[in-house]
Amino acid sequence: MFSFVRAMQAFSAGSKHHRGMEEKRSDRRRLMGLLLLLLSMLVAWTVSSGAARVPDAWNPWAPLRIDAPPNMLTGFKLARASADREACRTALSQAGMRLSPIDDRETGPACGFDNAFRIEHTSVAVGESFALSCRAALSLAMWERHGLQQAAQARLGARVDRIEHFGSYACRNIQGQDGRRRSQHATADALDIAGFMLDDGRRVRVVADWDASPQGSTVDAAEAMFLRDVRDSACRWFDAVLGPDYNAAHADHFHFDRGPARICR
Repeated sequence: MFSFVRAMQAFSAGSKHHRGMEEKRSDRRRLMGLLLLLLSMLVAWTVSSGAARVPDAWNPWAPLRIDAPPNMLTGFKLARASADREACRTALSQAGMRLSPIDDRETGPACGFDNAFRIEHTSVAVGESFALSCRAALSLAMWERHGLQQAAQARLGARVDRIEHFGSYACRNIQGQDGRRRSQHATADALDIAGFMLDDGRRVRVVADWDASPQGSTVDAAEAMFLRDVRDSACRWFDAVLGPDYNAAHADHFHFDRGPARICR
């Protein structure tokens, strides 16, 4: 009986010691978290107040520059510019696009334009002009600058001269189906791209070149890889990127949009 009592006392003491150690570790974690929070706040104040000079590339509060090499802060800067009417317009002015503002207006239930532009020429020719919201146009500019031309040069040894598109704004539901929510096309936040003309005269189309077999000609395989690089690079700058791998409705084009959904297919 005495041994049992001693054992229970030892167990109780061990449990108390264990709980005490856990509480100490928990206190240390809370203290470290508080110190990190205070340090982050100090760094944020130092940078935002101008008390310390940080290169714009690594300053999260510096304006987005389209021509700057992307880094881990570029997505944050794009989001900030996209959410601010004037900041978006300022950033977009660097793109060298030929465009004109569209008056804000509603064109139907949950349809219309807010801080949008009619685009006649981007960094390349686009054929028929189209309407895009500022934030979608900004993503288009970033993709052309940091994805499209690099893919064309790497896979095809050429540059893209013209984008072939199926349009942007349309006051409709997703895939035009009743009962579904409005498409991002309804607010000019989406663009459908069908293909590309290269500066050497070649034409690459989603409908014709997406499924080129690697066992086929070298050109066919290169064009298919180019289209996949185009799709993948767009996923960094747009919220939703849909193509032939998504569903049959996108068998002949890429859908790029700025919207609530995050998907890359």
